[in-house]
Amino acid sequence: MDAPLALVCVLAAVVYAAGAARLRRRGDAWPWRRDCVFAAGCAAVVWGLTGPVPGGPFTAHAGRHLLTAMAGPALLAVARPLTLVLRLLPPGRPRRGLLRVAHSPAAGWLLFPPVAAAVNLGGLWLLYRTELWAAAHRHPLLGGLLELHMLLAGLLFAMAVCRLDPVRGRCGLPLRAVTLLAAGAAHAVLAKSLYVAGPPGTAFAAADLRAGAQLMYYGGDAVEVFLALVLAVQWYAATGRRRARQAARDAVPAGAH
Repeated sequence: MDAPLALVCVLAAVVYAAGAARLRRRGDAWPWRRDCVFAAGCAAVVWGLTGPVPGGPFTAHAGRHLLTAMAGPALLAVARPLTLVLRLLPPGRPRRGLLRVAHSPAAGWLLFPPVAAAVNLGGLWLLYRTELWAAAHRHPLLGGLLELHMLLAGLLFAMAVCRLDPVRGRCGLPLRAVTLLAAGAAHAVLAKSLYVAGPPGTAFAAADLRAGAQLMYYGGDAVEVFLALVLAVQWYAATGRRRARQAARDAVPAGAH
């Protein structure tokens, strides 16, 4: 499924760029940096799926994991694709249907940060610490489905943590920050366990296993720092708005209330 998924990512990048250009032609503001971030996210996923990754078999897999399940989804979530689609759709049934899905109880549960983290990290622990890895190599269809799951679960987690698109539920910064910290710790523990022993049913060279585990450990930290910076920017903006409102209230004379 690598080639079809890569093709979907390329088409998504083209559609996003065309949609952003249409917004600008009609006079709506849409920052260029979002186009660049979305294109970078699609490029990361395509590279992870089909591009060359240096290193031994496990090191190359760790690099692909970072690109398709962590870095790519994080960049895609920051580009606010759902917001773009909603602004492009005219009032009518398609827009109402998309909003109904985004505000549905199911979407609210899936995008609840602890649930999204459990789906994302739970899948990784099952893949690397059970016989699932070996089974995926024996059955190509299962391997393709796992690739799809890792991509979607990573996107789900990034959207739940960033919370930039209009979705159901309001999750405060403290909950999202704690979830990100816990997920980062779980990913780090998984990487350390792989440094000691590879997935059950596999036989990788010790040097390859250690290099791949280190790449997963430090690369995961880099993506988590990126998501933490997104939360920091949101906190800074929210604090600025609160201070501006407070300053406006303080500036009103007492007799004007």
